[in-house]
Amino acid sequence: MSATSLAAMLRERGLRLTPQRQLILEAVHELGHATPESVHNAVRERAAGVNITTVYRTLELLEELGLVNHTHLSHGSPTYHAAGEDQHVHLVCRSCGSIAEVDPAVMEPVTGLLLREREFRVDVGHVSLFGLCGNCKEPE
Repeated sequence: MSATSLAAMLRERGLRLTPQRQLILEAVHELGHATPESVHNAVRERAAGVNITTVYRTLELLEELGLVNHTHLSHGSPTYHAAGEDQHVHLVCRSCGSIAEVDPAVMEPVTGLLLREREFRVDVGHVSLFGLCGNCKEPE
């Protein structure tokens, strides 16, 4: 997203585009899957005065604007990624911590069943499945 587009979105809400907001959005795009802490570390390299509270508040605002999404890939902080990315399901290895992405179509049997039987629409962009990756699998 361009700075002018972001500025226009913020102006519509009575807000302005600050350098910190621009840096935080850029950091999410550059990092891919980013925790608020990793965004903070990336932003501090370019603007030392940005504190972690500003990062959290800005990420919340950017999500309200539809520019970033979050998911929970561990018991810790949420992980953010750019909203323009294709939706995907996260596969998180409990042993080594690796994160893989798969097409949300793999969830279709479950999401279809929930829609038919419960009229419940799953937000697949927030789905994370935990287990062991092929490198860490338990011996058979």
